[in-house]
Amino acid sequence: MSELYQLGVAEAAEGIRGGALSAVELMEALLARCAALEDSLKVWVTLDGDAALAAARARDRELATEGARGALHGVPVGIKDIYYTRGVLTTCGSPIFAEFVPDYDATGVALLKRAGAIIMGKTVTTEFACGDPAPTVSPWNAAHTPGGSSSGSAVGAAVGMFPASLGSQTGGSIVRPSAYNGVVGLKPTFGRVSRQGVYPVAESLDTMGPITRGVADAALMLDALAGHDISDTDSSRQPVADYSRAATSSAKPPRIGMVTQFFMEQCDDETREHTENVVELLRKAGAVVSEVSLPTNFDEVLLAQRTLMAVEGAQVHERNFALRPDDYSPNVRGVVEQGLATPALTYLKAKRLQRDFRRAAHAALHGYDTLLMPSTPAPAPPSRETTGDPKFQSPWTFGGFPEITLPSGLSASGMPLGIQLVAAHFDEVGLLAAAAWCERAMSIDMGMPPIC
Repeated sequence: MSELYQLGVAEAAEGIRGGALSAVELMEALLARCAALEDSLKVWVTLDGDAALAAARARDRELATEGARGALHGVPVGIKDIYYTRGVLTTCGSPIFAEFVPDYDATGVALLKRAGAIIMGKTVTTEFACGDPAPTVSPWNAAHTPGGSSSGSAVGAAVGMFPASLGSQTGGSIVRPSAYNGVVGLKPTFGRVSRQGVYPVAESLDTMGPITRGVADAALMLDALAGHDISDTDSSRQPVADYSRAATSSAKPPRIGMVTQFFMEQCDDETREHTENVVELLRKAGAVVSEVSLPTNFDEVLLAQRTLMAVEGAQVHERNFALRPDDYSPNVRGVVEQGLATPALTYLKAKRLQRDFRRAAHAALHGYDTLLMPSTPAPAPPSRETTGDPKFQSPWTFGGFPEITLPSGLSASGMPLGIQLVAAHFDEVGLLAAAAWCERAMSIDMGMPPIC
């Protein structure tokens, strides 16, 4: 049997419901794992082991007397420190919120609790989920960035501090750190998961999603998180589906559109060759793969995404920035200052390009289950002064499309590489089915990172 800290979401939930282990046993194993690794990896802002164990005991009692709350009964999760958590410190990685304790849970947190999950604590985020590096350390090589802004959520999942976590993405903050750490990161369609109770970055871009070590686990988390929330003005009324079934049922080989335009041109030689090899492997396994292109200038798309993020971010921070400008780190300061200086006409042009890009991407998806490209231009950079380049995720976040990164191997230097899949709006069923098929076809066992 695997060490308990190696169990995924579905394995842990099934073991607890079936009596093979208790929620307390699992929590004790994970807390021991955290104690062994936290000093070197710096995953947590707040971890209350006593409270986590008390919650685990309560879940065990509930299971014995009332049955399971839901599909995640007893499963521990980490929560990015921009999600409000009732009675638990929520700092947003900023001195401005160093003592802020919300009196309610973000909708995503409340939904996980309703499904039976146990909130272990709050994971490190970069300041206000922007680009200033966080203290979290890559478990693959301490000299390299772990990515951001969901730094702690990705690293903690990679090393077995928890089987799943919540992240958020405005540019590339779920998919990029997941790719850098060899785990699965799912960014759903914009509006699929409520953002209520999550400190905003940019209201037309922010998307909440899970980080796990496998596709089926990401689907199980989405089952708990997806749905309309009246408290979120952009929350969609599109019906939800059985995402776990999509990820675990036998699926026929997917029709894949490989986007060589921009993505294969902008990546390094090793990543390009690796992606081509993965595509050939998928073809041999039965996937139908063809090259596709979009009538799009991706450089303009990236500029427009940055414009929306800056202007909408400036609106969020206008008051605090006026009162406490010295409490902002350089990257966040730059975002706010850019937003304050951006003319309304520039913002409106960016919104128009956003609509145009959505149409172009949907047209490119016609006849395909998913689009494929490298997750990142290169492995995690050998620098702690950056969170990496989000340009391979930002276009899809800009357009509101669902995307997922899958671990696909290691670079020559021993750093994780990944492939990224994108689907049409609200087609998480198709995306997860294709991702699960590709995961099986690649059959990659990343193992645990070396700094463990």
